[in-house]
Amino acid sequence: MVHQFHIPVLGLGFSIDTPLKVARYGISSVVSIVDDELTERMRKYHSQLNQLAYHPIDKKEDDYRTKRITAYLNLLQDLVDKQFETLKKQDFVAGSDICRYFELLPEGSVIKHGYELMMEYPEGARKKIFQDRLRQRMKKGNIDVNIMAKVDKLNFAKDGEYLGDENTDALAAFRAFAQSKLNASVVLSAGMNPRLYSYIEKFEDFYPNQKGEFDKRIILKVSDFRSALIQAKFLAKKGLWVSEFRIESGLNCGGHAFATDGFLLGPILEDFKQNRISMRSELEDLYRKTLIQKEIAIGQLPQQKITVQGGIGTAQENEFLLKYYNLDATGWGSPFLLVPEVTNVDEQTLHQLSEAKQEDYYLSNSSPLGVLFNNFKYSSAEQQRLDRIAAGKPGSPCTKKYLCSNTEFTKEPICTASSKYQKMKIKQLAFQDLTQEAYQDAFDRITEKVCLCEGLCASTYIKTNMLKPKESKAVAICPGPNLAYFNKVYSLDEMVKHIYGGINLLDKVQRPHVFVNELNLYIDYLQAEVQFYFKNINDKKKKYLYGFKSQLEKGISYYKDLFNELSNPNVLKELLASESRLLSTNI
Repeated sequence: MVHQFHIPVLGLGFSIDTPLKVARYGISSVVSIVDDELTERMRKYHSQLNQLAYHPIDKKEDDYRTKRITAYLNLLQDLVDKQFETLKKQDFVAGSDICRYFELLPEGSVIKHGYELMMEYPEGARKKIFQDRLRQRMKKGNIDVNIMAKVDKLNFAKDGEYLGDENTDALAAFRAFAQSKLNASVVLSAGMNPRLYSYIEKFEDFYPNQKGEFDKRIILKVSDFRSALIQAKFLAKKGLWVSEFRIESGLNCGGHAFATDGFLLGPILEDFKQNRISMRSELEDLYRKTLIQKEIAIGQLPQQKITVQGGIGTAQENEFLLKYYNLDATGWGSPFLLVPEVTNVDEQTLHQLSEAKQEDYYLSNSSPLGVLFNNFKYSSAEQQRLDRIAAGKPGSPCTKKYLCSNTEFTKEPICTASSKYQKMKIKQLAFQDLTQEAYQDAFDRITEKVCLCEGLCASTYIKTNMLKPKESKAVAICPGPNLAYFNKVYSLDEMVKHIYGGINLLDKVQRPHVFVNELNLYIDYLQAEVQFYFKNINDKKKKYLYGFKSQLEKGISYYKDLFNELSNPNVLKELLASESRLLSTNI
């Protein structure tokens, strides 16, 4: 790894081709492979852009979903390889891509130091030898992929026959990655799917060679130590090694948010720091035993990295997290939405994001998955949702059906954001003898759902001029709340220099420490839960809320000790203000 950060997955379309923009500079990024329609259209777009033959893969073909995703991933690899080889052949002259490669590296990088020394050398044979050695040390960034493990729709033939477990959405997407030419990682997120995890066992690329190296690796995106260990043990017993635990803040992140039971990022990282060696030892024992049973010989055991992402905003925070918790890297996601050369954000949305305030980002129930979703108040998808309600036609057409899971009114699952579902659900309210206030509250909760399948791709189609005539232009976007502190459009160079401390994009911006910011989000969440259940709270819910509050109090106690030890009075002052808010929250 040449860089100390990666770019996580950003919705369906926002990072769909990010590797083509950053991988040649050694920066790893993550592509969503949920939507095979999106990957197929992007394959056509980039094939034509690079004067390559494009042969469409029709939905009538057997296993078309897998074939489409594999073809796109292979194209990404081919194009990145070509970019990288072209870059390496360039002369070391100011403004060239090869110089940019080295200039983007962190200051502590050995090869960056070598590059700076080389540039001071006088012209001649020794300088050319030095340059060739630098070229040999260069590495591409990874083209990693993301699969939300539990988004695993069952698929049926036209005659209603079930197509089998291996053709569910998640397994077909995983097979596409497994059959691709990528030497990269699959990031498994959104919880454990035993069917998917067991399926991985079938693919040889996930087993190590004698040196403990893999052609394809597994990354688990996790929100706490306990769930990480449970999932990793399940995989180790099948001879599958977790190459990285990617810890993500429960609420201070983009996209879907999984509010833990009050467990804060600092104490979670402390858990990993204290138990990292014992966890590895436990996993190694299980792993070795299974490999022996499978008659797979291994000499050197594989690496196991631990990284963190979610709400990091400054170089100081980045450096602190890496050093204090002994982490291998960090993830920077939402700030890259303001970097047009890296992500696919259309001009209108880009302008809105650059001017947005803290209150414009909010935690919503917009996702049809029934999971909290970070939302942006002024997105065109949100405006479209409100316009449809005002016109008496709430809900969206459901064309892609990736998030169909509700069977309340139908035999075949439908999406809760669809007009079909919302019409039936609203009709049901008429028979429930509700007060006007209760009716409106129920109506709002039904109609809050928004189509993500279309909305999270729209910006990409707008930016690439691929939007079809009757296709929705409404853009759904899901930045983390930390984006509120970034208020300009930036270049890749500016954002990378900000991450490494070369410049400060947040100079003079009043912003709480990353830990305090997350704590405040959890307190907001708790207060909203208390308010929601205020009238009809039961003993079970009350016990949960008390436990949640107690866990936050323990987290604050941990932070007080930590920042006393670090002699940081500013963060301690922020903590006391947050603690006062928490203590005033009555359950």
